[in-house]
Amino acid sequence: MVCFFAIGDAFNPCHTSLHIHSKTSTRLLLAEKTTNNDPYLAQKLVFRGMDAFRNGQVDLSIQLFDQAEALKPSLTPYLWQRGLSYYYADRFAEASQQFRTDVQVNPLDVEEIVWDIGSQMRLRPNEPPNAMTLPPGKRDRRKIMAKVYNLFRGEGTEHDLALAGHQSERLSDEFYALFYLGLYCEVRGEITKASEYMKQALQTEYATSVGEKDYMTSVARVHCQLRGWV
Repeated sequence: MVCFFAIGDAFNPCHTSLHIHSKTSTRLLLAEKTTNNDPYLAQKLVFRGMDAFRNGQVDLSIQLFDQAEALKPSLTPYLWQRGLSYYYADRFAEASQQFRTDVQVNPLDVEEIVWDIGSQMRLRPNEPPNAMTLPPGKRDRRKIMAKVYNLFRGEGTEHDLALAGHQSERLSDEFYALFYLGLYCEVRGEITKASEYMKQALQTEYATSVGEKDYMTSVARVHCQLRGWV
């Protein structure tokens, strides 16, 4: 996932090395929203929403992302984190809408496209998804995402993605291959396979070391916790 903020790096929630702990209640956050003149409050609310999600507080994360959007409406097409929270709250129509809005400003992010496909498949399991496509001749800068893209669009196989992740020299590729294999199987109703893939993703070297602060490794952990797989 990619997002863009026209502010300093200190408040950029795309930076996975920064992890802000927040136990503040929704009531207090609402009070802060109305009384705080901090120009970075919207971005801080995004941080808090991400932290709430990491702690398994999916509904609270959505409330915080909504507050950030209310303060700064220009954030709307960059709130991919809210799309993920919508998915785990079983609000699949809203998840799909968020991802489709995001793609309008970031058309080369395969993850937005496949999460939209997954959301549609959960929403209407008996109908083919209205899948978005990458612009002609363009691709995600991450090579593993070409295999993810092909799988979710029905143009590749699980074996293709698993092999690409296993053979890659990039530690993150193994994690992302297994993670998206897990998501793919889940939206197809293959829960046993989904569980195995997702648990394997969490056991990769990337997820347990250099990628531990990557928001998507947190998503994998929350995914397993919510499904009772760990």
